[in-house]
Amino acid sequence: MKRKIFSIAVLLGFATAAMAQHPHFTTSGTIEFERKTNVFAMIKSITDKDKENDAVWVPALEAYKKTYPQFRVLKSTLSFSDNKTLFTPVESDPPTGLLSFAPLLTQNNTIYTDLNEHTCLGQRKIFEETLLVKDSTRKIKWKITDETREIAGYTCRRANGIMLDSIYVVAFFTGKIPVPGGPESFNGLPGMILGVALPHENVSWFATKVTDTSIPPNAVAAPKKGKPVDDKEYRKTVDDALKDRGPIGTGLIKGFLF
Repeated sequence: MKRKIFSIAVLLGFATAAMAQHPHFTTSGTIEFERKTNVFAMIKSITDKDKENDAVWVPALEAYKKTYPQFRVLKSTLSFSDNKTLFTPVESDPPTGLLSFAPLLTQNNTIYTDLNEHTCLGQRKIFEETLLVKDSTRKIKWKITDETREIAGYTCRRANGIMLDSIYVVAFFTGKIPVPGGPESFNGLPGMILGVALPHENVSWFATKVTDTSIPPNAVAAPKKGKPVDDKEYRKTVDDALKDRGPIGTGLIKGFLF
């Protein structure tokens, strides 16, 4: 009996050692994200661009704070397989109140990314118009740090980045999911991005659950609805849609570019 117990213990020891030598990596599955926008800070940032109308915006924001929550939380999913990802918003109630048309209070983007080909196809909505925007994957200048953080059961490393020339990005990625993608159009790190924060834009995306499961590659498919345009045409459409909204329109532009 003692020999049997000893043999079982030895086998378990070998199995544990083998597992340690061959850690599991997730290459296919789904990730649930929450996007959190600090609405109070976002509205103030936008209305600060219209100082001539402070007499209108300041009391309007104070009244808004008494009626609505500070944070708006929206959910989305990211499916990934064969080094391709599909970011899909979860339907939610439309925003109400001050600046309810602001893009950071809604989820307008369904984003398909082929990380092998470095291409991206985004179904993006600008107010009532839906466009299919084809472009290369977003260029972000990353600098990886030694800081770590636990997100959805994964130990993630921090990276700081700059995108669109001036937007500061903080991201957390895990090498245990060796797919260089992330929520929306965030990508380019040596592992899946499970957390993103844009501190100066008052918005963040963080994973709440990762499901390691086999997904057929053809299930991660590009969206098809919308008018096909390239990135240059998309930016022009955004500018045209906001040009008559004065300083407020200027403050909304970045929200359409994430």
